[in-house]
Amino acid sequence: MYRLLITDDEDLEREGLEWIIQHMLPDTFQVIHAENGRMAIERAEEYRPHIVMMDVNMPGIQGLAAIREIKERLPDTKFVLVTAYDYFAYAKEALSLGVKEYLVKPVRREQVVKTLEQLVGELELEKRKRTDELELRHKVSQLLPMVENELALMFMVDQILDTGVEELSDWLDFPLDQGCAVVVAFPEDVYTLDKKKIYDIIRSYAKTHGATCIVSSLIDRHMAIFMRKTPGIQDDQWKEETKRYGEKLCALADRQLDLAVSVGIGTARNGAEGLRKSYFEAVFASTYYEHGGTVCHFDELKHGDGHGISEREKSPLTMETPHRSYVISALQRIREEREQQTLTVLERAKNYIQGKYTEDLSLEEVADFVHLNPHYFSKIFKQRFGETFIDFVTGLRIAKAKELMASDHLSLKEICFMVGYKDPNYFSRVFKKITGVTPTEYRGQSR
Repeated sequence: MYRLLITDDEDLEREGLEWIIQHMLPDTFQVIHAENGRMAIERAEEYRPHIVMMDVNMPGIQGLAAIREIKERLPDTKFVLVTAYDYFAYAKEALSLGVKEYLVKPVRREQVVKTLEQLVGELELEKRKRTDELELRHKVSQLLPMVENELALMFMVDQILDTGVEELSDWLDFPLDQGCAVVVAFPEDVYTLDKKKIYDIIRSYAKTHGATCIVSSLIDRHMAIFMRKTPGIQDDQWKEETKRYGEKLCALADRQLDLAVSVGIGTARNGAEGLRKSYFEAVFASTYYEHGGTVCHFDELKHGDGHGISEREKSPLTMETPHRSYVISALQRIREEREQQTLTVLERAKNYIQGKYTEDLSLEEVADFVHLNPHYFSKIFKQRFGETFIDFVTGLRIAKAKELMASDHLSLKEICFMVGYKDPNYFSRVFKKITGVTPTEYRGQSR
């Protein structure tokens, strides 16, 4: 039921309105009475009505003044102005307060019912809209970690796919202007623990402390956090902040997970490729010391602040020691899984095309079917099948046309339409381009 506040200094007016409402709109409203503006404000604060019917002229606080105060506290409340005077005298001020409906005394029951039904319809629509928005927010909140992980993996694997990176970073509001990677490396006994608990604890801390960031999933024995550098901050200050951030991550893991983790921090860099390099620097730094509970910034190693590193070790992209092999194997698995996922997606796309090529089929439709960006889909389709989407579809159509031409039961015009072309002349030109002869010549040769 909706709460309706009727405000009028005449008892008979209030009771008459309530009688009309309860008889014409039964089981729709809980009716609350107020006999003046001050009482209306108090009752509104107590009952939080959905709709307020307000008389304009009352002793004490006038109707418009009461509406103004109630509106400040309950901005979503609907107001109906009830007046025995010319409404247009109050129209300008009423409109500024959001009052869209008015009734002139003596009020006819049809007007009351029509006005309230209209307002109830608005309230129902707003309620559905709020429900849909909450549902969408819930779905987005569930989707966010998956999208973050996808973007993080794009930074971590070898190949940077610019289209996907830009789209995801925009969607996540994570600018690629400048940032660095922070890697949390776990000891070997992490395999026996609850990985979801570990991920949730690290991610929750990362999202509520420090700069804007995205967080990867737990991959073998490490997690990557890509942090956006705070605009305007000096390099030395940023370095100190990330060091403290790493120390707090170590303390968090020790306190809540009873794990001695090592944290590596890469240098601040620009763009997707820069973040990838920062990630490998962070991986190197996270595995530099033998014992856990340490924080190592790659800059310190470069400038000799650590225990010194060889020229070979200065290149994190070529690291191949036993201590770092877990990262290499993990990334290799990521690449293999992503390649397999791509192949699976392309096979689904191929099957879809083979089932629909005789229709008016577009690249955008197929890309949408497999949930890929059209530009990216076009690129990987050609890489996989050695020809463009249009050439692939054309090949299927011409092959089908040849098959149908083997029989004399169908005219060339009918075949043209059956294989997906709308213009026989265009079909003839395409056929000749592919086969070297016109459809008529081909049918003659095949007899």
